[in-house]
Amino acid sequence: MPIKDAAWHDRMYNNRALVPDFADHFEHWKNASAQACDTLKPRLDVPYGEGPSEMLDIFPAAKANAPVVIFIHGGYWRSLDKSDHSFVAPALRDMGACVVVVNYALCPGSDAQPVTVPDIALQMARATAWVWRQIAEHGGDRNNITVIGHSAGGHLAAMLLGCDWKAVGRDLPAGLVRKTMSISGLFDLAPVRKTPFVQGDLRLTPQHVRMASPAKWQRPRKGVLFTVVGGDESPEFLRHNRLIHQAWGPKTVPVCEELAGLNHFSVVTDLTRVGSRLNALAKTLIELPSA
Repeated sequence: MPIKDAAWHDRMYNNRALVPDFADHFEHWKNASAQACDTLKPRLDVPYGEGPSEMLDIFPAAKANAPVVIFIHGGYWRSLDKSDHSFVAPALRDMGACVVVVNYALCPGSDAQPVTVPDIALQMARATAWVWRQIAEHGGDRNNITVIGHSAGGHLAAMLLGCDWKAVGRDLPAGLVRKTMSISGLFDLAPVRKTPFVQGDLRLTPQHVRMASPAKWQRPRKGVLFTVVGGDESPEFLRHNRLIHQAWGPKTVPVCEELAGLNHFSVVTDLTRVGSRLNALAKTLIELPSA
């Protein structure tokens, strides 16, 4: 039985250390994202709030009244940017979707304006509310929204499924988000709080862990979460994938899969590959009835 000390937590959760060629994945994302923007001509940096990071990019669908996919990037709530993830848009648009790639403030923020994981979750709720209110102007069907997130974004996608939308805005429907997918998500922040290489930026407190650990919540009464993880990821990421399935049950989490041969970075790239299991799952989710 391993000793779950600080070094163990770093080994389990430091994906860049686990994937030596991670920079090659980032370079591919950057180049593919630039190509996607050149080809699809999205509306970039549309504000959904007043903060400097509260912006999103919209890739309209080919046809009006299209299903909407919101994509939330990863980076341990402390790094990366929506501009690094435009590469997901062409494949999702080929499924008929209007694609929205969102940004959020990064931990730890500044002394004057600190940023916590619960703060980011609230930003994502506000971004999703903006999409519901405004996306019809861009050809999207506000009553058919799917949220897909990677890593930290997968955690945030799960939080949106459990969101109390009436607390975010009285005009919002209770079931604003009913279809979500988490790719390599984390669902209990207690071990992340014990992980030195990120805790310096995240500054997680016991209260943050209670507020922002979906696996500790009551099962959402409506909606579904598809969860996937790369088969080559760490035992902890594999455990988190199973954990949310155990916590919320097969009715809410009908898909819980380990995708063989994929690591923490190649798994999200697999979303864009026609014929891959992840691409097929995304298409299935988008095509599910939204009610």
